[in-house]
Amino acid sequence: MASSSAPPPRVSFPSMKEKTGGDDLEAQLLQPQHHLVPPVSPGLEVERRTPGWTKISYLAVYFLCNISLTIYNKLILGQFGYPWLLTSIHAGSASIGCYILLMRGHFTLTKLSFHQNTVLVLFSILFTINIATSNVSLAMVSIPFHQIMRSTCPFFAVLIYRFRYKRTYPRDTYLSLIPVVLGVGLATYGDYYFTAAGFLLTLLGVLLAVIKTVATNRIMTGALALSPLETLLRMSPLAFVQAACCAVLSGELADFRLMNPDGPSRMMLCALAGNGLLAFVLNISSFSTNKIAGALTMTVCGNIKQCLTVLLGIALFGVRVGVLNGLGMLVAMAGAAWYSLVELRSKGGGGVRPVKG
Repeated sequence: MASSSAPPPRVSFPSMKEKTGGDDLEAQLLQPQHHLVPPVSPGLEVERRTPGWTKISYLAVYFLCNISLTIYNKLILGQFGYPWLLTSIHAGSASIGCYILLMRGHFTLTKLSFHQNTVLVLFSILFTINIATSNVSLAMVSIPFHQIMRSTCPFFAVLIYRFRYKRTYPRDTYLSLIPVVLGVGLATYGDYYFTAAGFLLTLLGVLLAVIKTVATNRIMTGALALSPLETLLRMSPLAFVQAACCAVLSGELADFRLMNPDGPSRMMLCALAGNGLLAFVLNISSFSTNKIAGALTMTVCGNIKQCLTVLLGIALFGVRVGVLNGLGMLVAMAGAAWYSLVELRSKGGGGVRPVKG
């Protein structure tokens, strides 16, 4: 005889987006888990389980590649003084490298809508405009002033997350950013010179750099949720075309042909190929690290990179610095260590949290 009892009621779980009020992946992962929520996506589960030492390893590789390419660029630009052409080589190398990895099955492409493809096109334009703004502003301000302005990137990253994504951080995170920013300012202290237009362009360049870093993180952790390799593959061909157009419009390509009527030498081709390969590895490392560590951490890394660049300049190129510069490097490094400890502690117990409306 069949039972006439009603079926048990269905239990529905609120989605992660409903719990946090948005698709802010880092904030979702770092708030306390008071309720048992089923996994939302494989990417979310991977980031949630990423150990702190794994993130540190990613950051170490990113630092190594970044510093290596900085030195490589400094050496190669002495013989190849065409920054837009070099940027197009970097983007072209990333395109070729990602396409090879795609053909070998290391990742697959996601089917995107017209709106999503438009977002990626705008992102590539942001990438190019950021480079152009930085290059133009450098001609209007001194290098020390340019560096101290760039050191404020963590400050603007916090503002963007606070007002655009309604995210706040523990008080210790805010406090740890103070020595990171001030330390770089002391480390790069020098002859400050700027015009009014140069100041505005440099400030715009800082804002664009931070927006680009945040946008990169959002593309990989937000609604699109693209992998680092797919993000790089979809962005780099567009960046290549835009950088190549800038090289033509700025006269770099014509000047290069004039100076090399028989084409580049074999040694130059090998040097450029090696530079492009290293840039490709750096791009993969940068995108991957950004996804698991967050945009704010990437801006802090940018500050520490400035200090490490000064240190390497002392060791490799005989750059002379004063006591104040050395003190600034120590302060910045101490601030970075403090920030790292705060982040590791907060990610184990709550850390980043969305702002209550």
